[in-house]
Amino acid sequence: MTAARITVNGTETPIAPAAPHTTALDFLRERGLTGTKEGCAEGECGACSILVARPGVDKPTDWVAVNACLVPAASLDGQEVITSEGLATVDEPGTTPALHPVQQEMAVRGGSQCGYCTPGFICSMAAEYYRPDRCAHGDAGANGDGGAETGAADGSGAEHGPNGFDLHALSGNLCRCTGYRPIRDAAFAVGTPTDEDPLARRREQDPPAPVATEYARDDSTFLRRNTLAETLRLLRERPDAVVVAGSTDWGVEVNIRSRRAKCVVAVDRLPELRELRVASDHIEIGAALTLTEIERRLDGDVPLLAELFPQFASRLIRNGATLGGNLGTGSPIGDSPPVLLALEASVVLADADGEREVPLAEYFTGYRQSVRRPGELIRAVRLPLPLAPVTTFHKIAKRRFDDISSVAVAFALDIEDGTVRKARIGLGGVAATPIRALATEAALEGRPWTAETVESAAPVLRGEGTPMDDHRASALYRSAMLGQSLRKLYAQTTEAVSS
Repeated sequence: MTAARITVNGTETPIAPAAPHTTALDFLRERGLTGTKEGCAEGECGACSILVARPGVDKPTDWVAVNACLVPAASLDGQEVITSEGLATVDEPGTTPALHPVQQEMAVRGGSQCGYCTPGFICSMAAEYYRPDRCAHGDAGANGDGGAETGAADGSGAEHGPNGFDLHALSGNLCRCTGYRPIRDAAFAVGTPTDEDPLARRREQDPPAPVATEYARDDSTFLRRNTLAETLRLLRERPDAVVVAGSTDWGVEVNIRSRRAKCVVAVDRLPELRELRVASDHIEIGAALTLTEIERRLDGDVPLLAELFPQFASRLIRNGATLGGNLGTGSPIGDSPPVLLALEASVVLADADGEREVPLAEYFTGYRQSVRRPGELIRAVRLPLPLAPVTTFHKIAKRRFDDISSVAVAFALDIEDGTVRKARIGLGGVAATPIRALATEAALEGRPWTAETVESAAPVLRGEGTPMDDHRASALYRSAMLGQSLRKLYAQTTEAVSS
């Protein structure tokens, strides 16, 4: 066990004397790297964005943007971090740093006004700049717009630039004064990294290997073990421990509710929780794979998940959030449980004595409660094959992206010769737990997929669950959205057939 250290902008920096609950944001600012800002302290604004070297999908290393306000500094032990200050390059000591291409475009296109949010935008843009599979769709032109507002034949559109830049990379970054057009112009104007770019070259090398961490301070401890077996033995010894992966939920508890834990155990780098395997009869997804990693590795092979991912929070959050964490919190408004319920997923639970597989439909037992026992953690999620051919995910929220669902509905139907042979419907936001719409499934199965069937089943779906009134939506609205979601599915399927 070595002293906990983080390589920040190329320099090894000890984590001490920071407390184990100290966020990467506070850790960096206390060391003078004040480009990293606190705007919301709950992963909503992106002012704190930093780059972390992580295992890559297309190259050995990816530069991944994360919310420094949520990540414990101790969780970055042994890892490499780049802040907005570290993007600029110094040719010779004492000379003025040369702006990074992303910084240069933001400057010349007026993408910065008060400047508070700018470093966060810069880091998120840099992560997209270095994305290995980003490819240009033609010349962006002198002003970088390339027909982006209306969509163009070269593949650009309102959310994708001719240079391959995906604006969803900035979906977790909030600007309060400039307006987004010049920021978009800067994003669509950046080129590709040169061969001399040190951060581009860094992608060709392996990322830092996970290190065992035992960081104790002020009567609290942050722990990371190298193997699943060691971790499970630790959880048996410390059943009070808080288990974290991306810390996108626990980080909010620490910041907003001042929660503290005597012991935090990190599982995000455990190799046994980071595998994705496709067998003849199922797909197994490691519980510690981030949603971004799952999205890129599956590459659309599970259409219902592919539809979920862009609607799940923001790219910054998806770069840290995991299926294991989303299920482990047991939230009734999490976006992944309805989708996984519709896919008839099961969870693989592991403890020091072995493993067991539990259907997700039997996993939740009450509000933020589950069958998971003390000392047990989610190792993987399994999806049975073959997949239902007709699927869709409807998220009803006040904002199009980066918002919490008022209602979430996932459909997975097997329609053969015009008849619904099998129906699976997952619901979120309408009960104390995510639920299956069992009555509606029964109302659909064995019946023709027609407008008449849909109209008779819609009131059944509307009556599923026990929705409540809160600041996001009324119970009546939630119920109405359930019925409408079935009608929308029918309209989508008939439109697909006719086209």
